[in-house]
Amino acid sequence: MSHTRCAVVVLISGRGTNLQAIIDDAQDANCPYALRAVISNRPDAAGLERARRAAIETQVVDHESYASRQHFDAALMDAIDRYAPGLVVLAGFMRILTPEFVSHYDGRLINIHPSLLPAFPGLDTHARAIASGARAHGASVHFVTADLDGGPLIVQAPVPVLAGDDADTLAARVLEQEHEILPAAIRWFADGRLSIEGGHVMLDGKPAMAQPAP
Repeated sequence: MSHTRCAVVVLISGRGTNLQAIIDDAQDANCPYALRAVISNRPDAAGLERARRAAIETQVVDHESYASRQHFDAALMDAIDRYAPGLVVLAGFMRILTPEFVSHYDGRLINIHPSLLPAFPGLDTHARAIASGARAHGASVHFVTADLDGGPLIVQAPVPVLAGDDADTLAARVLEQEHEILPAAIRWFADGRLSIEGGHVMLDGKPAMAQPAP
């Protein structure tokens, strides 16, 4: 069965908790995808050790070693394409990617973002949600386009903003949901259940966002 599974490469920049959720999911004998490699733009990313412990190939493409964003992205594409992935997953990858990179992986590049997009793209989402008085926050998985955090949505998981929440307590609850919806979205992709029609993601031929989160 393994030769038919979708090859996945995960990009990280930090501690790799979403990566761990993917590693754990991929160990299921019935998992439709195989985690081929983990690549980080930071040599000290703690997530690299998670991958090594799971006997997954790791690679570092240090963005500080490149003179421009274009040179870095070209080197990153070379590193990724060695594994011929069917899907590339941004799991806490803290780099803005060039249009050339995004176009190269069009339709097979997804990202996890800690907000209910289109609300709060970019950084510091939890503090911004609290400051805005939002009652609901959460996480989103989406296909990546040249628009920052603006690609077609695959799945979202709402999390209530509670009285007394600070950015850390809210982040912890959102992260629990991230660990559920990201592996689910990867499985859907690997099983051929996702498509994009008219700029919207379809799951089994029906609007994905109209269906409940896993």
